[in-house]
Amino acid sequence: MSNEERPDSLAEQAAAWVPPWQRPAPAPPEDSAPTTEPGPTTEPGPSTDPGPSTDPGPSTDPASPADPAAPSTAASVAVVEEAADLGAEVPLQGPFPSKIELVEGRGEEGGGDGGRTGEGVPDLGRKRSGARVRPVPEPAPELDDTELRGALEAILLVVDEPVSELVLAQVLEQPAERIGPMLDEIAASFTAAGHGFELRRAAGGWRLYTRPEYATYVERFILDGQSVRLTQAALETLAVVAYKQPVTRSRISAIRGVNCDGVIRTLVSRGLVEECGTESDSGAYLYRTSTLFLEKLGLNSLDDLPPLAPFLPDDVEELADAAR
Repeated sequence: MSNEERPDSLAEQAAAWVPPWQRPAPAPPEDSAPTTEPGPTTEPGPSTDPGPSTDPGPSTDPASPADPAAPSTAASVAVVEEAADLGAEVPLQGPFPSKIELVEGRGEEGGGDGGRTGEGVPDLGRKRSGARVRPVPEPAPELDDTELRGALEAILLVVDEPVSELVLAQVLEQPAERIGPMLDEIAASFTAAGHGFELRRAAGGWRLYTRPEYATYVERFILDGQSVRLTQAALETLAVVAYKQPVTRSRISAIRGVNCDGVIRTLVSRGLVEECGTESDSGAYLYRTSTLFLEKLGLNSLDDLPPLAPFLPDDVEELADAAR
């Protein structure tokens, strides 16, 4: 370009610039000569000799009978290069997927960054976020009444201490609300049938016991010359602990009128009495009856102890006044 054809200032150059979207679409080349890259300015440079024609391939000929509607590849490349020089974005023409299509495909298939971005890409995010699901065990089959009754009777026959309804429900894998009514039914049937044993509550659970009317025969069989009974002093001390618990040794001795340290040690060694803390004022040990005590007497709780009023003497008030 000569000095006469070039604009005198940058302002004239800016005024003469035409945006690419307002320019007319370039016409496809009439011959198969290679397209030259346009310069950065809008005015064409001096004409050049195109040179000899080359044999065009099937993809560069816009009038090819294989795909007459396809645009020229050379023209598309020219438009893209010209737009890149001017800072504009022009979508590619052809079967290439755009960036937006890839992102949308990832969101639809994978649901986020961990999804698929295209065909054949593994879903790595799903492997990282997915947790191993453990199979849920199948619930135990529900037993009918006959089988449940037999299972309860068999367990109660071998236990050596009272067993609660919750433990029985866990062992048999049955609802806890079925265990209580079935135990009541078994206890009622044993009583109605006149068995020598009975099922009753004791120490917060259930256990089989011999009936009181057959106690003499059981004692004759178990004792057989052996003496395992508590002494009179031990029985009196145990009664004081049962009705006055928690109680200290000094209080027991004051009630009985004699020293009872040795008797307390005997009751503790046999498991009928146990320590349950200390007294706040004196720091003396407190004693109470144990679960074995309830089990041996066949009681469910201390509330089942018989009242003391029938066993008190008639002149108890006079005795109390005399002691003062």
